Amino acid sequence: MFKFYQMKQTFQILDKMRCLRKRSTVSFLGVLVIFLLFMNLYIEDSYVLEGDKQLIRETSTHQLNSERYVHTFKDLSNFSGAINVTYRYLAATPLQRKRYLTIGLSSVKRKKGNYLLETIKSIFEQSSYEELKEISVVVHLADFNSSWRDVMVQDITQKFAHHIIAGRLMVIHAPEEYYPILDGLKRNYNDPEDRVKFRSKQNVDYAFLLNFCANTSYYYVMLEDDVRCSKNFLTAIKKVIASLEGTYWVTLEFSKLGYIGKLYHSHDLPRLAHFLLMFYQEMPCDWLLTHFRGLLAQKNVIRFKPSLFQHMGYYSSYKGTENKLKDDDFEEDSFDIPDNPPASLYTNMNVFENYEASKAYSIVDEYFWGKPPSTGDIFLIVFENPTIIKKIKVNTGTEDRQNDILHHGVLDVGEKVILTKQIKRCDSYLRLGEFKNGNFEMSDVNQKIPFDIHCMRICVTKTQKEWLIIRSISIWTS
Repeated sequence: MFKFYQMKQTFQILDKMRCLRKRSTVSFLGVLVIFLLFMNLYIEDSYVLEGDKQLIRETSTHQLNSERYVHTFKDLSNFSGAINVTYRYLAATPLQRKRYLTIGLSSVKRKKGNYLLETIKSIFEQSSYEELKEISVVVHLADFNSSWRDVMVQDITQKFAHHIIAGRLMVIHAPEEYYPILDGLKRNYNDPEDRVKFRSKQNVDYAFLLNFCANTSYYYVMLEDDVRCSKNFLTAIKKVIASLEGTYWVTLEFSKLGYIGKLYHSHDLPRLAHFLLMFYQEMPCDWLLTHFRGLLAQKNVIRFKPSLFQHMGYYSSYKGTENKLKDDDFEEDSFDIPDNPPASLYTNMNVFENYEASKAYSIVDEYFWGKPPSTGDIFLIVFENPTIIKKIKVNTGTEDRQNDILHHGVLDVGEKVILTKQIKRCDSYLRLGEFKNGNFEMSDVNQKIPFDIHCMRICVTKTQKEWLIIRSISIWTS
């Protein structure tokens, strides 16, 4: 009785929150948090009676009693389990081994334009021979029009037969009978009925794609079917992942548009697939992805710049409407990605809020921010191992805070690490040069320094009134 009373109270809270909900997604996030906490406590820990489980299932499925819907959600209590879908393999060779990265695309028939073949072409052309060994591409032809699917499969197999034979490209379809109800859904945000149907089906399309890809690789990146890629994007992704070793993350973003370039651990895909299915009619996919990240306790966006993927479609898959969105941080040509070897960071400057020193050394889009530094203040990097450095680049300030630069400073490198009471530091240093207009850059460092480098130190040489942002510290090793 006590558990039933707690459950009743929880649903009363949810009802009140629904009454207060406006167009904003913030209040809905509160509903999700309470609901999923409830699910975790009463389902995953097996502390609830079977009758209570059934009540939860009925509530979470919005009282829809379709047999197809129940079939889709019958394993709702096991978020880590696969969804029971029998896929149709339209063009595929069985994978011989698990790859490093799976690239997932879902595509439907468009009223105007078709960019899928160009997207697949860009993925393969922008990858080196070595990179191709580490990727698999899964295309979900999600349209229920079988004639369109047949035409697309024929085009794909003609143009990319060697990639299919090599196991790098698979084309699949989830049959219509596995889909939940798509008509008469809730019209959140006053969206027209056809728009609600379109975005709700799209959520299910992606859920079935994620479900299929859960065991094909160690990481998964979500793309749209009208995207072009930067050169050697896989190498860039691998460097970012390596730089975040030991850091908790759910989603890494390699584009700022929609759900393009969103990277996940493959072990999170079953939960994400279930999540999209649970709330498929509530809101667009990119909003749900944001909520998923937050519910798994990644508070801040982790986005890499420059962007690795660009939206190239002119006509949307929804009604063929114009869609001219572009990511202005995208760079198509190969760019110089820093190595930033493992290191400890220290500063005696007054750090503002949570803009700590490590954020300047990360190769994702974040920075160090400190209050006005004084003469003699330092920013110290101590490498885990002696390092041969080819190139160093340090940038301070940002576009919107162009005066928060290091106005007067120098950069030193050191050898022979010693341990003091407070920190590790080097026994001796050699000066490389001064900052100019808030920036420092030097190439061929290994030809100018006679020793392997243990430390790198930024020193403030004159007190300044302005705060200091160190936007990025980039190091290339030999």
